[in-house]
Amino acid sequence: MQAVILAAGKGTRMAPLETPKPLLKVAGKPFLQHTLERLEGLATEAVIVVGHGQELVRAFLESQRFRLKITVVEQAVPKGTWDALQAARPHLRERFLVMNGDDLYPRADIAACLRAGPSILVQEVADPSRFGVIEERGGVLQRIHEKPLRAPSSLANTGLCVLDQQVFNQQVRPSRRGELELVDALAGLRVVRATGWVPVGYPWDLLLANEWLLRSLRRRVEGKVERGATLLSQVVVGKGTLIRAGAYIEGPVVVGRDCIIGPNCYIRPGTSIGDGCKVGNAVELKNCVIGDHVSIGHLSYLGDSVLGDNINIGAGTIAANLRHDGKPIQARPQGRLLETGRRKLGCIIASGVHTGIHTSIYPGRILTQDTLPGQTVR
Repeated sequence: MQAVILAAGKGTRMAPLETPKPLLKVAGKPFLQHTLERLEGLATEAVIVVGHGQELVRAFLESQRFRLKITVVEQAVPKGTWDALQAARPHLRERFLVMNGDDLYPRADIAACLRAGPSILVQEVADPSRFGVIEERGGVLQRIHEKPLRAPSSLANTGLCVLDQQVFNQQVRPSRRGELELVDALAGLRVVRATGWVPVGYPWDLLLANEWLLRSLRRRVEGKVERGATLLSQVVVGKGTLIRAGAYIEGPVVVGRDCIIGPNCYIRPGTSIGDGCKVGNAVELKNCVIGDHVSIGHLSYLGDSVLGDNINIGAGTIAANLRHDGKPIQARPQGRLLETGRRKLGCIIASGVHTGIHTSIYPGRILTQDTLPGQTVR
């Protein structure tokens, strides 16, 4: 079985995070690595369609070893998901799996679709208007309505399907967005219900993806832990990392390679820390996704926050993650005010940002390199 992984998109909704979406880290690994590892034993070859940031994606793939063949193809011009599949077509045999390279799918759900033959994976969602919505009859797909105001069902298209060569006989016309969409060629597929798909569209979705992956974390400590440090439950510590005395780490938590953690800090469940990071004295982190080479100065608190790479958090920085009135938190990526659907959300910080000392950050705020150091971010 072959798997086509669509990894060519630019991921504009992930702003201000500029790393190509398939390479964004959650639970200590890039999305693409999680996907490829989940396919091992289910597929023999992964055909990865790349475009935006393809040099970084190719370099990452060359640096890793996977137990399945990797074939990389380029979608030269981003014309949509149908066009991406056409780029992979010369490499495909009779039947194949198609999936998004930046969403998370349980291995059991992938296997269920493979057993069903030509099929589409769908999931019940609370707000169908955010997704492509399935119209089915007798367990067979009739049509997919893209983000409808009046949804025909509460079943969302997860972006995963099993197809065969007959799909290429379909005629697909440009959508209202001017793109060639794969969803317009999928009528007639058997509908399979998902058990745990995690869609990732916006930066705050990384928190849910991280939590989901950390549930299956297994304890592994490869760095040095000083006497007086406490590691509870499922904690991963990478090679070259030093956990100093007084650090209290309550899993599930991932700490990458070559980090210095502590002394006397508190890292709470659901936190993932990248490589080459420093977490100072009396720092508290809760349910955060932190990139590589991030320094968090003493006396700081970050909760439910997402940080890019090469960031310096000045001493005494506090990121509030709960509105005083308890209402769901809004965020403004690229100037658009959006409902995040989260009751708790701290900040989203772009790569390269430095905060000054005593910086106070309101819930749901997005910091870029244009943010002034030391200001209160409202």
